[in-house]
Amino acid sequence: MSRARLNVYLEDEHLRRLEEVATLKGVSKSSIVAASLATYFSPERSAAVTRRLDALSRHLERLERDQTILLETVALWIRHQLAVTAPVPEALQDAARAQGRARFADFLGQLARHLQRGGSLVRDVWQEIDPPPSGGEFAAVPTREGPLP
Repeated sequence: MSRARLNVYLEDEHLRRLEEVATLKGVSKSSIVAASLATYFSPERSAAVTRRLDALSRHLERLERDQTILLETVALWIRHQLAVTAPVPEALQDAARAQGRARFADFLGQLARHLQRGGSLVRDVWQEIDPPPSGGEFAAVPTREGPLP
């Protein structure tokens, strides 16, 4: 295989590390750079990058699914609450506000405890709806166009 000469400029720290490794391994700096370039341009590296991107895509799909479940749940709950909650009489509004503040504080405490335990209500609900096959990832991703399986 023919080789061509190439002059490059390296940062001081990179040159120091290159010289250190070359001395430690008893090889030339050129051979280390050539091996690094061969690894960088190898098809295995491209395959590894592709696998990583695929994994990130699956992760983003799960996040999108969780977000969709959360948004739909909140929207349905708000619609339900607005439909079934009677207006509070003027004389009872101060008491209702105080009770609302106390309930909200209680809700925040429950949420904090749940998050501290590492729980995920979205994951729990989804696993009840569509259990993962043999402990793996979720089998299906719901869409806004259709009902959940």
